[in-house]
Amino acid sequence: MSGTTTAAVGLRRRAAGAGANRWVVLVVLCVSLLLVAVDATVLHVAVPAVTEDLRPGAIELLWIVDTYPLVCASLLILFGTLGDKVGRRRVLLLGYALFGVASALAAFAGSAEMLILARALLGVGGAMIMPATLSILRQVFPDRRERALAIGIWSAVAAVGAAVGPLLGGFLLEHFWWGSVFLVNIPLMLVSLPVGRLLLPESKGGGDGPWDVVGALMAAAGLFGAVFGVKRLGGGEAGPLTVLPLAAGAVLLVAFVRRQRRRAHPLVDLRMFGRPAFSTSVGCIVLAMLALVGLELIAAQYLQLVLGLSPLETGLRLLPLTFAAMAAGLAGARLLRRFGPRRMVCGGFVLTAAAVLTLTAMGESDNTGLLLCGFLLLGFGLETTLFAAYESMLSEAPPEQAGGAAAIGETSYQLGAGIGIALLGSVMNAAYAPGLSSVPGVPASASAAAGHSLGEAYEVAGRLGGPAGAALRATARECFVHGLHVTLLVSAGLLLLGAAMALRLPRAMQCESPPVELPAPREVAPSRVSV
Repeated sequence: MSGTTTAAVGLRRRAAGAGANRWVVLVVLCVSLLLVAVDATVLHVAVPAVTEDLRPGAIELLWIVDTYPLVCASLLILFGTLGDKVGRRRVLLLGYALFGVASALAAFAGSAEMLILARALLGVGGAMIMPATLSILRQVFPDRRERALAIGIWSAVAAVGAAVGPLLGGFLLEHFWWGSVFLVNIPLMLVSLPVGRLLLPESKGGGDGPWDVVGALMAAAGLFGAVFGVKRLGGGEAGPLTVLPLAAGAVLLVAFVRRQRRRAHPLVDLRMFGRPAFSTSVGCIVLAMLALVGLELIAAQYLQLVLGLSPLETGLRLLPLTFAAMAAGLAGARLLRRFGPRRMVCGGFVLTAAAVLTLTAMGESDNTGLLLCGFLLLGFGLETTLFAAYESMLSEAPPEQAGGAAAIGETSYQLGAGIGIALLGSVMNAAYAPGLSSVPGVPASASAAAGHSLGEAYEVAGRLGGPAGAALRATARECFVHGLHVTLLVSAGLLLLGAAMALRLPRAMQCESPPVELPAPREVAPSRVSV
């Protein structure tokens, strides 16, 4: 093919991508997000089947579950900024391909080590896909009003994916083997890859300066250590294997920040944090996720261990939270135009705090109406907060830094989730354990073991039997409910802190020019890479 013909074909492809209907582009991006969100939770119900088939050890099983979110969170900044440099669509399509290949490897893994490797590759693919979807969305919706609606739909799809994962996994496990929970990704990726290549427009950030390889690796290693340490803290581990990665991660992240401030062409422009709306939005995302993940974890334990519901019944009880989150995402654009970022984020935090305080009325007996009301308020309030914070953060970031800004938002999301499990889990344990120290007729060793968790208390009570076992079981339930109330009060305080923080956001939604058809992207000089 001649050079002229090749250039003509390239121009036609760019024009097709650039002129594609932006709502069709949104559908493609939402499918990408749905796959990543589903894969983050679909494995949870398959763990027993995986354990029975592959016989992993305790450490291997932990890595099978945690490798995907750990790797994904660590690489978000690396691939988000790489997309700004070499092309966001290019990184997204590579993420599609890798996600499909890794899904096939996971589905047919014959050993725990192979499954861990496949899950790590899935995390790499997810880190390529997540920031690229938001940064492309930022490009194809230049008008803030339309972009707010698009982000609302995007966030609603994320809520759907998180809820669909366990339900889809349960359905597939009833009819097929455990590998089918991964195999379902492949046909969707086979469709998404050519459709994305045809419809998605290519875009890049500033073409000046090299991509900072050393800075990208420092950010990845620092985030890996920080997220790994926070996850272990959330699991109650406080030994050297927790402290050392956490300290090393903190040191690397500080060094990364210092390096970015010195460079003429930084990987992440830290001046974005000098904008109150951007830094405040990031902080609000962390606080909102801190409350959501910690509360969901404790609520699931309450429903199963205190009320005695089955896993399926527990999932159904939590569905109203997801439906409320979807409704908030779809209504978010209209609410944002009417109330503005400040009142919307503040109102979301206050509504969530009210939901949490409502749930403090939970006791040892089931109260379906109270739980339904609390979960509906919780889902709507938190999604309102997350939507408005994401929209403000993305709108405040310069278009050429869209990939880096999206990566910062997603990283904040992951860190908030990890910190929430660690912090609220620690509060729960501190309030729960002391009440079990002196149960009549129960030996001190049994009381100490029961203080680790309610599930373990039930096991100890079963072994003791008789009046002592019954007394330990009843006391453990009472202590758990007390700990739940204390944790909810702490969470409400953090949410009100988030409402106060949100007062730094702009009062009104500053809209840009009216929507226009996206022009063909300009040619950007080839990127250089430096070490």
